[in-house]
Amino acid sequence: MHGALQRTVGCGTMVLASSKTMDALRAIGLNKYQRNLWAALLSRGASTAGELSDISNVPRSRCYDVLQSLADLGFVIVQPGKPMRYVAVAPHEAFDRAKKRIREMTEERVHKIDRMKNSDIIRELQKLHKGSMKVVQPEELSGSIKGRYALHQHLESMMKRSKKHVKMLLTPNMLNETAENKMLLFKRLSENGVKIKILAPIEKNTGEQAKLLAKYADVRDVSSIENVDKILGHCVIVDGNEFLMGLTDDAKTHPTQDIAFWTQSSHASSRFLEPVYDMVWKQAKPVK
Repeated sequence: MHGALQRTVGCGTMVLASSKTMDALRAIGLNKYQRNLWAALLSRGASTAGELSDISNVPRSRCYDVLQSLADLGFVIVQPGKPMRYVAVAPHEAFDRAKKRIREMTEERVHKIDRMKNSDIIRELQKLHKGSMKVVQPEELSGSIKGRYALHQHLESMMKRSKKHVKMLLTPNMLNETAENKMLLFKRLSENGVKIKILAPIEKNTGEQAKLLAKYADVRDVSSIENVDKILGHCVIVDGNEFLMGLTDDAKTHPTQDIAFWTQSSHASSRFLEPVYDMVWKQAKPVK
């Protein structure tokens, strides 16, 4: 059973937790050592670090700090003594404690970031970044972005930097996700005088979202353009200075596997992509 936590008992092997359970624990953020130690501790109720090391495949030298991290999250109770013992918190209670602690930790981190943004620290960091940008070549300001969530985050950062215009070519999926997540940003950009243009195929499942976006953007339908299916993808150009282009088909690719390319090349943005975008724009039908 690949991925399952097992221990040897006599001449046989006992499964402590299935691979499905271990994968689920990984999905909520527990690393391999944390997963193994908690499953081992649940199988015993209470134990010492040494005993847990023997049945969890976690080196004894790492058991103490890993068990402490589980205690910090609420999965384990530490009993002081020589040797220290550890008590497993019941799963339902452990998950409730972990949720509460993660929320608290996130709020603490957000407050720290807000304080940094209003302190001398941010000015020092901005100065470092501004100085480094003077020696960076345009071709260095590029990279790949993996995952739909990261793509939307980067796209939002690009749009926040815009001063003049944002030109977007969107797939049906990206159109819907943009309408769901970026209406407030679109409103703010529009109020600041940024012109937003959106090209997309308007279908039954995208019509309402297109009308919502049309409150703050000039939206045009590319469905009637001949051979448009050969050019459809997602691409965003900001101020003719930078662009983001999807490299995968978001209708066939899992969101975690989506890949996009980003660069701050003004040459590629304004001398190549924008002219192509503008040609398609003239052929598309306005959405009202």
